[in-house]
Amino acid sequence: MWKTALLLLSLAPLASAQQRSTAASGASAPPLKEIAYLKASNAKANDHFGNGGTLEGHGVALSGDGNTLAVSAPYESSGAKGVNGNQNDTSVYSAGAVYIFVRKNGAWAQQAYLKASNPGLSYRFGHMVSLSQDGNTLAVSAHYEASATKGINGDQNDHSIPQAGAVYVFMRAGDTWSQQAYIKASNTGEAGSGNQLADGDQFGFSIGLSADGNTLAVGAISEDSGAKGINGDQNDNSQQSAGAVYLFTRSGAKWSQQAYIKPSNTDANDLFGYSVGLSADGNTLAASSYDEDSSAREINGVQDRGRRGSGAIYVFTRTGSNWAQTAYLKASNAEAGDSLGYEIAISQDGNTIVGGAADEDCFTPGINPPGCDNDLKLDSSTGAAYVFVRNGSTWTQQAFIKSSHPNKEDWFGSRLSLSGDGNTLAVGAQLENGGSKGLNGNQEDLSAEDSGTLYLFTRTGATWTQKAYVKSSNADAYDEFGSAMALSKDGKILAIGARSEASASKGTNGNKNDNSAPGAGAVYIFSVQ
Repeated sequence: MWKTALLLLSLAPLASAQQRSTAASGASAPPLKEIAYLKASNAKANDHFGNGGTLEGHGVALSGDGNTLAVSAPYESSGAKGVNGNQNDTSVYSAGAVYIFVRKNGAWAQQAYLKASNPGLSYRFGHMVSLSQDGNTLAVSAHYEASATKGINGDQNDHSIPQAGAVYVFMRAGDTWSQQAYIKASNTGEAGSGNQLADGDQFGFSIGLSADGNTLAVGAISEDSGAKGINGDQNDNSQQSAGAVYLFTRSGAKWSQQAYIKPSNTDANDLFGYSVGLSADGNTLAASSYDEDSSAREINGVQDRGRRGSGAIYVFTRTGSNWAQTAYLKASNAEAGDSLGYEIAISQDGNTIVGGAADEDCFTPGINPPGCDNDLKLDSSTGAAYVFVRNGSTWTQQAFIKSSHPNKEDWFGSRLSLSGDGNTLAVGAQLENGGSKGLNGNQEDLSAEDSGTLYLFTRTGATWTQKAYVKSSNADAYDEFGSAMALSKDGKILAIGARSEASASKGTNGNKNDNSAPGAGAVYIFSVQ
């Protein structure tokens, strides 16, 4: 049974009772004040409002001030097109939709219901969403869109290449949204079939916007070129699912492709572009290959094939309009199958990058714990997060972060978000089994399978500390709370997806405990105390 929900949290010092509840883990956390409970205006079972499941996208985005929220439902099935169309039509299965919410005078309300200009069967519009800092530019991907066209604003009605993928850019003027651009790869790939990572190019599997919304990075994990570096041969097709990243820029209202980016060690099935992130100025790009195979355990190390699926993160920088790879990041305890780069988060200055390794296997809790260098493929998938920092042009690993209570198949690190300054980090563990509800409950209670959780960390200087263990207020088994998330620039507002929440209510402040619509999804909003 699948569900989805979102939790928006705000941060401040804990009350003493909450501090006592976390004494065992040594963590403290801020109080939360719930001010609203939001549902999609056409909530239905299995729409997956908020998304973020296994091999799924990141369906939650916040503006810098935390007042504009974009939430996707990639399995929503209306055949409507454009803005604020017929929400009750169910004629196109998994066409997908995006919902915009805004906060005015302390009250949240849905502002818009967005659909692709060419909705199609299983296109999954809303696989990924990304907002500019002012909330007025929104990028939305549909990684299973099927047009064979290339470039900007081509033929949207061609459906000849399943899973080719597309990205749609929307603009807000006042309270009114409109679609500005329809973006395709410059080398739209061949048709795939089925539902596997190797099918189609899946352009739009990951996306990221700069703060001003004028630079857009798009990952295509199943792109097949064997080229390496910048602007190589896009038509090579010798390395299946090697992956690629495309950079687009906007001048006025006109979009154009600026670069076609491949890693320095392109290889089949590395899935380069699985996650991407841009600094605020758009001049630093982080892009991952979570199935990359190098045995390296240091920055800019050997790029061999000694540890299959260990994963890697690549850093690129832009000078003028020219891109170059400037770093190759690996975990200090890289092991086969760890999947570093399953998720990426980047600070606004580009000097802090966090990589999630959802399949990392160590069971030791805390920050920089010992005994996690066993190089064994245990398949426990407890998960980890690695913090890398840049000083000048030099990158180092600053921290290796584990949850306070790692367990088998928690998937800690499968979702991440950073505040603008990089000092607040949210880490999801969407398959965690905790049975508690609310803040800093009993982590030993494992009675709710795959209910999911979120861990909040803060940095002082170079020291990281766990501050909170967060569960939803109506946590249930299989909710997958923590399957998507986004922090506001100041780190005071946090949106968290719970992929399998099941209330059938619609609008604001409905019944949380209805549970009659598995997978419908919800949003919980908490204010800063």
